[in-house]
Amino acid sequence: MRLFELILDVNQRKVAGDKSAGVPVGEFGSALPVAALTCIDTRLNHLLPDMLGLPEEQFIWLRNAGNIVTGPLSSTMRSLALACAVKGAKEIAIIGHSDCLVGRTTAMQLLDRLAALGVDRHRLPENLVEYFGLFGTERQNVMRGVDFVRVSPLIGAKVPVHGLLIDVQSGRLEWVANGYQSLETAASGKTSELFKQADRTLDAFAKIGNVAAEELKFPEAKIGEMVQTAQDWLQKAEQVTGVVEEKFGQKPAAQPAAPPPLPKVPLRPRAK
Repeated sequence: MRLFELILDVNQRKVAGDKSAGVPVGEFGSALPVAALTCIDTRLNHLLPDMLGLPEEQFIWLRNAGNIVTGPLSSTMRSLALACAVKGAKEIAIIGHSDCLVGRTTAMQLLDRLAALGVDRHRLPENLVEYFGLFGTERQNVMRGVDFVRVSPLIGAKVPVHGLLIDVQSGRLEWVANGYQSLETAASGKTSELFKQADRTLDAFAKIGNVAAEELKFPEAKIGEMVQTAQDWLQKAEQVTGVVEEKFGQKPAAQPAAPPPLPKVPLRPRAK
C-alpha cells in the first residue's frame, strides 16, 4: 500500500470514530514529508493534518486564499518547489474544501468588497478572474491546480501530485486526482516528453533571469486539456527566451559571409 492509499484508509477510520488511526511514520519514511497546499479557511485549522493521520512535523503546510495555483511558474509553485528541494517533501497534495467562500465569490462581488476597503478599480488588474484565480467549483479548482503542478518545470517528474477535497463538517477526504496513476501514465506517454521540454525551458530561464517571465501568461484551459495547453505554453516560452537571449547579450549565430563578387573582365573589341 502506498502513502496516500493508506491516508485515505486512515481518514475513513477517523471519520468513523477511530481517533487512534494514523500513518506509521517508520514504515513510510521514504514517502514523507508531504507538502500540502490548502485554503486559509480557519475551519481547516483543527482538521489538518490530523484527518490525514500525519504528525505535524511530516506535514509541510502551504496556504493561500482558495488553495489556488495560477501558473507553472507562480509564487505558489516557487514555494512548492522549495518545499521539495529544501524541506525534503516527497509527495504533493492540493487540498480543496467544501463550502469555499472564494469559489462562491463573483468578480462583481469581489470588486464591491475591495471598494469597501478603499481599493480603487483602476489600480486592479484588468482580468480579475485570471489574477485572483476565481473558480466555479472546488473540484475544478483542485484539478486545475494539480495540472499546473504536474507540468511545472520546477517540480521533479517523479514527484506524485495528488488532488483531494475535504468536507469541513465531517473531515472526510475525497481523492479526486491520483498522483500515482498520473506518474504511471506519464512514464509511457507524451507527458514525459513534456517534462523534458519543461526542463529545457527552465534551463533557459536560469540563464536570462526573470525578463522573459514578464512576457508569458499561462492560458486558460478546460479540465482535461491542460497537457496540450502546457505544450503550447512551453513552445511560447522557448520562443520568448530565444528573443530575450538575443536581445540581452547572447548574440545569434553569425551568418556565413556572402561570397566576393566576381571580377569584371573587360570585353575585347570585336575584330572587323
